[in-house]
Amino acid sequence: MTKLSEGPGGRSSDGETRARDEVRPRFSLATRLRNYFLAGVIVVAPISITFFIVWQVVQVVDSNVQNLLPDRYNPDTYLPFSVPGVGVVIMVGLITLVGMLTAGFLGRTVMRTGERILNRMPVIRSIYGTLKQIFETVFSHTSQSFREVVLIEYPRRGIWAIGFVTGVTRGEIQERVEPELINVFLPTTPNPTSGFLLFVPRAHVVRLDMTVEEGIKMVISSGIVAPDPDRLPVRDPGSGQPAASPPVTVG
Repeated sequence: MTKLSEGPGGRSSDGETRARDEVRPRFSLATRLRNYFLAGVIVVAPISITFFIVWQVVQVVDSNVQNLLPDRYNPDTYLPFSVPGVGVVIMVGLITLVGMLTAGFLGRTVMRTGERILNRMPVIRSIYGTLKQIFETVFSHTSQSFREVVLIEYPRRGIWAIGFVTGVTRGEIQERVEPELINVFLPTTPNPTSGFLLFVPRAHVVRLDMTVEEGIKMVISSGIVAPDPDRLPVRDPGSGQPAASPPVTVG
């Protein structure tokens, strides 16, 4: 009779091995293949979709920009194949050139003259003024708009929603109420480009440490994609609510 080897404490190591084998789940071949396929989809799908979207954008820009080029400046005229990305490079170069020109005195003078002409057109001045204000707010380096993610209680107390600070409330709205308000954009899921503009008292807003990109990813994924838990605000023991956070820095 073969004697079983005993491990520490007098227990049989072979018995422990058999116990682990009995507890370990055994998957069938079909289950393993399905798991491998799903793992492959998780890896391949984001990369494929990203490249597809980028390729479509490049093709649209190329087709529109290259149609405006004279044949002697179009590389497709001299090459037996199409060169992708030429239109994108030209568009980026033109936008950069316009930015360089408008940064000078002559460019600013031309811009002011053009804006005065647009401001005299009833419908166009409204569209242009709104778009200009939005782009200046979003791309301004000194602005805090769209640079901070916050928590607010919405649609009732005890239920929290993610919002993005867009600025400080000014004008008639702030003058009509006593507490200091800030503008919070409350996005919808899964399309964060639509949502609600809320005027929330500064004291009722909880600042989050996550970046705007992380907040947008969380909204688009309906909470499936969450930032690193170590970066989330510390919660008060037993309260279930976020702990007091530093005030929202919106000037």
